[in-house]
Amino acid sequence: MPVVQVEAPTANAVAASKETLEDYTLRFAPRSYRKWSPAVVGVSALGGIAYLADFSIGANIGIANGTGNALLGIGIFAVVVMLTGFPLAYYAARYNIDLDLITRGSGFGYYGSVVTNIVFASFTFIFFALEGSIMAQGLKLGLHVPLPLGYLVSTVMIFPLVIYGMNTLAKLQVWTTPLWLVLMVLPFGFLLVRHPDSVGTFLSYGGQDGKGVSLSGALLAAGVCLSLIAQIAEQIDYLRFMPPRTPDNARRWWGWMLLAGPGWVLFGAIKQVVGLFLAVYLIASLPGAQDIANQPVHQFLEIYRDMMPAWLAMTLAVALVVISQIKINVTNAYSGSLAWTNSFTRVTKTYPGRLVFLGLNLAIALILMEANMFDFLNNILGFYANCGIAWIVTVATDIAVNKYVLKLSPKEPEFRRGMLYDFNPVGLVGFGLSAVLSIMTFFGLFGDTLKPYSPIVAVVVSFLATPATAVLTKGKYYLRRDHDGIELDMFDEHGNPSGETLTCAVTGMEFERPDMIASAVPGPEGEIQYISSLALSTDKTGIHVLPPK
Repeated sequence: MPVVQVEAPTANAVAASKETLEDYTLRFAPRSYRKWSPAVVGVSALGGIAYLADFSIGANIGIANGTGNALLGIGIFAVVVMLTGFPLAYYAARYNIDLDLITRGSGFGYYGSVVTNIVFASFTFIFFALEGSIMAQGLKLGLHVPLPLGYLVSTVMIFPLVIYGMNTLAKLQVWTTPLWLVLMVLPFGFLLVRHPDSVGTFLSYGGQDGKGVSLSGALLAAGVCLSLIAQIAEQIDYLRFMPPRTPDNARRWWGWMLLAGPGWVLFGAIKQVVGLFLAVYLIASLPGAQDIANQPVHQFLEIYRDMMPAWLAMTLAVALVVISQIKINVTNAYSGSLAWTNSFTRVTKTYPGRLVFLGLNLAIALILMEANMFDFLNNILGFYANCGIAWIVTVATDIAVNKYVLKLSPKEPEFRRGMLYDFNPVGLVGFGLSAVLSIMTFFGLFGDTLKPYSPIVAVVVSFLATPATAVLTKGKYYLRRDHDGIELDMFDEHGNPSGETLTCAVTGMEFERPDMIASAVPGPEGEIQYISSLALSTDKTGIHVLPPK
């Protein structure tokens, strides 16, 4: 390796390089850090879907539209998420990058993906607030803690758990999953055995309007469920730590990638159905239960009371709520802090540290909780779904269609500054048109008849506009350069990102080959110097950025 002239490292570059604490916030996860097995990564990722919001969502859409429409809506939701989630999860696990880095090279450009990062950050604090509200309800019911104080407790307790990133989160998710599964499955199984007639009541439930099954009712239900489409980004924040895929572990690698990636929706759909099932049981068997049937803590408490002494029922119900809230909200807080930090650093070239934005994300979530957002859940999620769908479908379409069918988008993902154009119209047009038209549809600007179809508008517009824009622009806005100036192979013999290291000329630290790019500044003898994408992201002068080629 040539002698490298080390510049005086900038404070931002050094701060951004403290990877053990910051958990690889701004770049791909290097091989040297990815020591977990596919199973540990998969279980950790699935631990993040322990949220109870699915029970509320299932109950709300069923109470509003009836069981038939709810089941159809949940089915539509599951199919869309499976189809869009697969290419994203595969790219994350195969190339060890998060969804923001995938988005950059899949139609949005280096700065263009900032807008989708904000969409994702919004997802994390909305669902943090939702889960925190559910936990506060449990604390009030079981320990008589006032709701405002419960909101504060459910927020503050998450901060220390998220500081050390994947190391801590993996242990937390693996250790708590067995207990969580038992507490969640037990009441549902009890009802099926003890009250088999509840199945018939559930299937015949017509909801508040009692109009029966209809396409509009199913799509209204699907729209609320599809607000969860951005959950794949949180799954990816774990999947990027998958080990290299080799002939020895290929079967396990594929299995856990599929299960913890697009497969998360199978668990989510089941929880939504169970949430509605429990809500219908409460409405049918308890007078006045209509007002509490959509609250998971009451759903489980009432079933537990039918199984065991009241004091134990209360204890288990509160325990389930607390465990679930912790499991999902450490993921919400972690992913949100990554999204905010990445966007801020890219735009300002300043790295304040992930913990700053961890605090910001928690503060926004707390404000939403104190504003009692739980009462407006369907409206908030229905609106948000349009933005989330537009983003996820646009990126998935670019990978599946533009890369593999049209071959206009480079197949191997690119995320490094200098290699990408700042903005790419392919993703921005696909996302922008989809989001604007579906939101206009959602608010009835095209008439009340089309209003329930806003999720379909979001999917169809993204799917059509993304490849159409790629064809019109002939794919010329994807890559600013076709070579990064380094002759060392990017991938190993199995197609995994290489583990070979090079020294960064700015920080003096070793970084793995996929994270490096040649510097535009030569060494003292005219030799090529290397710079990491991490240091390049904080380079305010731009002197290291290679010219277009």
